Amino acid sequence: MTTVFLTGFPGFLGSALVERLLERHDAETTVTCLIQSKYREEAETRVDEIAADAEGDDEAVADRVRLVEGDITEGDLGLGDAYDELQADSLEVYHLAAIYDLTMDREPGKQVNIEGTRHVLDFAEGADVDRLHYVSTVVVSGLYEGRFTEEMLLEGQKFGNYYESTKHGAEVLVQERMDEIPTTIYRPGAAVGDSETGETQKYDGPYAFVETLLDQGDYAVVPAPRGAGDAEFNVVPRDYVVDAIGYLSGIDESEGKVYHLADPDPPSTVELIKTLGEAAGKKHTFVPPYPKGIVRGLLESLDPEHELVKSGGFEFQTWGASFDCSNALEDLEGSGIECPRFEEYAENLVEFYREHPEIDDAAMT
Repeated sequence: MTTVFLTGFPGFLGSALVERLLERHDAETTVTCLIQSKYREEAETRVDEIAADAEGDDEAVADRVRLVEGDITEGDLGLGDAYDELQADSLEVYHLAAIYDLTMDREPGKQVNIEGTRHVLDFAEGADVDRLHYVSTVVVSGLYEGRFTEEMLLEGQKFGNYYESTKHGAEVLVQERMDEIPTTIYRPGAAVGDSETGETQKYDGPYAFVETLLDQGDYAVVPAPRGAGDAEFNVVPRDYVVDAIGYLSGIDESEGKVYHLADPDPPSTVELIKTLGEAAGKKHTFVPPYPKGIVRGLLESLDPEHELVKSGGFEFQTWGASFDCSNALEDLEGSGIECPRFEEYAENLVEFYREHPEIDDAAMT
């Protein structure tokens, strides 16, 4: 039986993408999800939810999702004797698994994001797949200043944290093997909750602004580094990213391309904060500037492990890069899939945050 092999389940994007893959392929094609043993219960629950939401026989849908335990940091993906058979059955590979944590240390990031990707590439090449779909990120741009196109990657840029540098290193590996493996690369912006429901799996990135706003009264103060009024803060809702990957991965034209799944008209950091303030019901949100260099230096001297220091958060709020989305806009034209403006769904993000305080910023590792 043929199968689509996917890593990154039951993660934020992977869980939603499985639903799209089941819909696209015929009933004889399964989706095999490589999972870590510690997420077995969560993965099984997610499969049940997917089956319940799907049209038709719940049991038949659930039977089309196979869960296999493994580990991408191992050369055989932790599959042992099952490796060869699964490789022979796989017609496509979707690689989403990564440590998404801006404060992570170098070594785990290297093992999962870089070496893990190398092992998935080996699997895909040996399987002679029709296509490898690799989910990268726009932060492969690092601290690049200016317009970053979908054709750019090795631009001598520096990086603000190990997440950026290891994801960049991983995409370098993928692009080096695109002559041997038919590949499509997707670079999402910072993914936030669903634009319709606000649903998310973790609170990070702009959710720090939401927390600060909700802790204050009608008049809120959220400081930002100088330059934040001119810097783009590029976020995208999960449903746009998943819908776009679901569509683009199913067309022949996407082979060999890189797609920026980013907001083509993003707000500045200051605009984003003020929009969240309105969504939170604030009468007015003040965003006073502060000197980034002085504050960063002070924090580094007091606490080198401070989240803003380790994550590169100062740089992210004054990001000098903007993202050209020409490939994505051209190939999504006519599909009905487009990135909504941030102000159209900000209220849904805030409302979900209010209703679900139990969610935290922990990454799935």
